[in-house]
Amino acid sequence: MKILNMNNGIKVLYEYRQNYITSFCIGFKAGALMESKEELGLAHVVEHMIFKGTKTRSEIKINRALDEIFGFNNAMTNFPYSIYYGTTLSENFEKGFEIYSDIILNPIFPKEGFSEEIDIICEELREWKDDNFQLCEDELLKNAFKSRRINTCIIGEEKSIRKISIENIKSFYEKFYVPTNCVISVVSSLDYESVKNIVTKYFENWSGDIVHLKQEIYEKNDEGKFIKNKEGIQGAKIQYCFPIHDLDDKEVVALKIFNTKFGEGTSSILYDKIRTQNGLAYDIYSYIKNESGIKLFIICLGTSNGNVEKAMGIINNLLSSSKELENIFTKDDIIKAISAIKLKRELRVEKSIELCKELTTNEIMFGEQKINNEQKILQDINAQDIIKIIKKVLVSPTIQVLCH
Repeated sequence: MKILNMNNGIKVLYEYRQNYITSFCIGFKAGALMESKEELGLAHVVEHMIFKGTKTRSEIKINRALDEIFGFNNAMTNFPYSIYYGTTLSENFEKGFEIYSDIILNPIFPKEGFSEEIDIICEELREWKDDNFQLCEDELLKNAFKSRRINTCIIGEEKSIRKISIENIKSFYEKFYVPTNCVISVVSSLDYESVKNIVTKYFENWSGDIVHLKQEIYEKNDEGKFIKNKEGIQGAKIQYCFPIHDLDDKEVVALKIFNTKFGEGTSSILYDKIRTQNGLAYDIYSYIKNESGIKLFIICLGTSNGNVEKAMGIINNLLSSSKELENIFTKDDIIKAISAIKLKRELRVEKSIELCKELTTNEIMFGEQKINNEQKILQDINAQDIIKIIKKVLVSPTIQVLCH
């Protein structure tokens, strides 16, 4: 991988791939974590409004150009970042990159169509809440934390969304969409010099003030069980969360190794105990959200209303009987887990667009590329490291039940 630090503060990451396509991702540390308490959902609204027109292109011209040039393109707002990405034929990379440079550098945020876009976002929010697993997670985070931004969903609530004005949007854009807060990743069959020339052509004259970013706020979770009733829901959803914001890099890697056996796949401990042995859930799994500002370990399952207590009893017994978990990690188990982590990562970034997104978001969140560092740490993890992380993380969960 090659790294270009542009004079205006933009960091560009380049990776060569021998094929016929080019993917790129333009990202900013301008996600929901950057919002104030009075403007929840603003980062996501800015992402939508970026595409509403520029000084030279109307919204319809933008949409037509994107459809003509890109095989795939999209944008996304998360808590720590907002990203804009797409894939073109390498011969069309400059055309596609010019379109995105225009969208990002020259938005006009028109009043025309603004209220309709807010309606669309509110409809997106309603669809978000129709997803019962998502609703369960939102309730989990709301009950777990009092001060953190993640206690309200990324796109805000309808009341806060409808308060957002064009002036709010312009202010947020001007504050956070600046060169020193921008990372661009390109994975391409084009050579480095060609990509460098194209990126600098469209971004080198961009200027802006140095952004003063908010620090991520972490806090201890409120432990205990919380229940939310929802009319019409079939069955029940259960989620556990454990904060991991105080883990160092090695501890996070140890947790990943532990989770390959604990909650990933049909041979995992959770799957075996809950589904195979007791038939209590179709799907059960655990996962790590290590994004800056989030940093949680989560257990997730769906079951019938009548089996909620039984399923939770099994999970709680697993969490409290740490000795049972300690004894499953032989040296051979750890080697297999490391191989599984490496394989899943390679499968994930096999698509050039996924590698672009990973490179950009890792740089935004951590200020460095941690992939190579993780590969080194993986080789140093032993059973004792995993036992320590089990005892450190799997305590005092917040538990959310969503049921009828």
